[in-house]
Amino acid sequence: MSDDKSLFSRIDELVAEEHELRTKHAAGQVADDEEKARLQKLEVELDQCWDLLRQRRAKREFGDDPETAQPRSADVVEGYLN
Repeated sequence: MSDDKSLFSRIDELVAEEHELRTKHAAGQVADDEEKARLQKLEVELDQCWDLLRQRRAKREFGDDPETAQPRSADVVEGYLN
C-alpha cells in the first residue's frame, strides 16, 4: 500500500469497519471487550495510514520521492501523542 489512493481506500475501509463494529456493539452482537480490543487495533492502523500519507505529502512538497516513505511502527505513531 504505497500510493495515496490506496491509503485513502484503506482509511475508508477501516472507518467503515469501525462504524459497523459500533453498530453491532449497540445491537448487542459484539461483547464490550471484543469491541474495545478491535477498536484499539483500528485506531492504531488508522494512525499509521494517516502518518504514512503525511510523510508522502511532505516528501512531495519538498521535492523528494513519496515512494520512499515508510510505514512507522505502532509504538512510534502512538508515541506522538505522549
